[in-house]
Amino acid sequence: MHASLDLWLTAILFLLTYLGLVLGEVPKLRVDRAGIAFAGAALMLCTGVLTLAQAASPESIDYETIGLLFGMMIVVGFLRLSGCLARVTHWLLDRITSPRALLALVILLAGVLSAFLVNDIVCLALTPLVLHMARHLGFDPVPHLIGLATGANIGSTGTITGNPQNIIIGVQSRIPYTVFAAHLMPVALFGLVIDFMVISLIYRSTLGRVAGIAGSQGESARPTAAALRNRVLVRLQWKSAAVALLTVVLFFAGLPMAVVALGAAALLLLGRLKPERVYREVDWSLLLMFAGLFVVVHAFQVHVVSRWNIAGWSLLLQHPVGVLGLTSAALSNLVSNVPAVLLFRPVMGAIPPAAHRSAWLALAASSTLAGNLTIPGSVANLIVIEKAKREGTLISFREYCKAGVPVTVLTLGVGLAWLSFARY
Repeated sequence: MHASLDLWLTAILFLLTYLGLVLGEVPKLRVDRAGIAFAGAALMLCTGVLTLAQAASPESIDYETIGLLFGMMIVVGFLRLSGCLARVTHWLLDRITSPRALLALVILLAGVLSAFLVNDIVCLALTPLVLHMARHLGFDPVPHLIGLATGANIGSTGTITGNPQNIIIGVQSRIPYTVFAAHLMPVALFGLVIDFMVISLIYRSTLGRVAGIAGSQGESARPTAAALRNRVLVRLQWKSAAVALLTVVLFFAGLPMAVVALGAAALLLLGRLKPERVYREVDWSLLLMFAGLFVVVHAFQVHVVSRWNIAGWSLLLQHPVGVLGLTSAALSNLVSNVPAVLLFRPVMGAIPPAAHRSAWLALAASSTLAGNLTIPGSVANLIVIEKAKREGTLISFREYCKAGVPVTVLTLGVGLAWLSFARY
């Protein structure tokens, strides 16, 4: 009777938690997704579904994933605070003279940076720079901002450290950093080309002419190179860039990623920059959501999924790439990609060893590429849209979907086809 009660309690709490994630809020309350995940985990404890020891165990909370994500947030935070990202971006964007060239550079820059750094933070740093550059040159900023969001999502597909869901998958699957990149970096590169072609086609009239936006509107908001040099410590820029580059090199060398990221973060914190400024760069709500969802999903796995006999799911076992790819793409737009990936965590253990790697890679590619479908599909999209809105540039849901839907369909098709037929 006790086991049956645990089953129903777990199922109800799990469904309520994920329903809250779908809605993004609880009616008449101001709680966000992180608070919903935390409340779901707390209720699992309060109802006795899990003990505190079970909830805090490594089988429940993946501390390696949280450590890797935290370390990368610190590293990218230093790149942003030091002005390193802004300096590189300005140097490149200052050489642009046409709207189409600006679009190409924005997509390439967002894609390359997001391949190795967390895409959400890349969008946070680049959005004001791209917006101000487009206004300064008299270009319509809308296609360039959409290119930034979609390019960042696509580029982040390429490596484990490209986005939070890839970090989860990389740690859980134990796929080496180099192997992961060898499989998915081609998908990211093909995707960036598709992204540019689709947006260029959809906005061909806009990109073929100057939009007539007053240059002075962006001039005052956009810092000059001299002001940028005076505002930041050049030494900190070099230190941040060197540590970030060394971190990526050590990832490729096969060293434990969480240890490398935390070591890099510690090295950067041992400096003269006030730590509280760096701590503000950390997305604490995302880390809280991770911890809460780890506990909720663990309870669901222990009391519910264990009864499902996943080993008998013939369709999943025979076609793991296609089934996981399409299912995760749909769920990623329903509950967002991080909760969707965590939802698949209990299922992956039943995948045959021969298809294990392909299944994890399909989950990574589909959950990331599906984020371009709509504005709420990924946090990177929301960052770009909201920051642009504060600067007076509105991108509607429909306007975004004009490019987001075809980009998602094409890149997802290319990605799953690549994983189905490519051999290494």
